[in-house]
Amino acid sequence: MHVTLEQPTGAHLITAAGQDIAIPATLRYTSADPSAVHIVFPPHVTLDGEVTTWTFARVLLSEGLRAPAGLGSVRVRPHGSSHAYVEFHSPVGTAVLRFATSDLHRFLARTWGCSPLHLPFGSALPRG
Repeated sequence: MHVTLEQPTGAHLITAAGQDIAIPATLRYTSADPSAVHIVFPPHVTLDGEVTTWTFARVLLSEGLRAPAGLGSVRVRPHGSSHAYVEFHSPVGTAVLRFATSDLHRFLARTWGCSPLHLPFGSALPRG
């Protein structure tokens, strides 16, 4: 039996002009794909007006809360002690979003609880 977790959260889109726009997002995890996490954006905040889901490695999100991580289409890096940037790179451009680190830690702790055997080697459970 697979478990799916969803955690509604907010993010702030940082525009090229430096504006900060609050947007909703949903963090999603399913034990059917234990190494991945998903961030889902509703249609009204996407360029094409459709629900958009970005899927990437759970360990990338975890590592990116401590130090810059990722080289491909998704990159995560801490921003002070209370926020993290998640960057999404695509052929049409780059979106930079700021999340509360506590929301991301809480989400990751829940995912590790569903799938503790997939904790990254040498990692402790995230606190938050």
